[in-house]
Amino acid sequence: MDAAMVTAIAALIAGPVAAAAAMYGTRGANRAAREGTALSGYDSLTQRLTAERDKAEADEKTAHAMAAAAEAKVAGLEAEISRLRLLVTQLGGTP
Repeated sequence: MDAAMVTAIAALIAGPVAAAAAMYGTRGANRAAREGTALSGYDSLTQRLTAERDKAEADEKTAHAMAAAAEAKVAGLEAEISRLRLLVTQLGGTP
């Protein structure tokens, strides 16, 4: 075999190998792009869920504060009612 024949055989083998490498590289790049999209979508979803959870916790604290204020107001009104009933009884009336 002379050098020209070896070069020709090497060129015939190198062509399909290069094509296979290019196909594999493209598939890898596509897969990486899909995985990147999935990860960014997951990150976005996680951020939205975290924000929603924080808002729900803040709303819950606000609701508890409003309930405590309402209970305090009810207790104050009940004390006022008791005081007025005692005053009516002291003045000779029937509550």
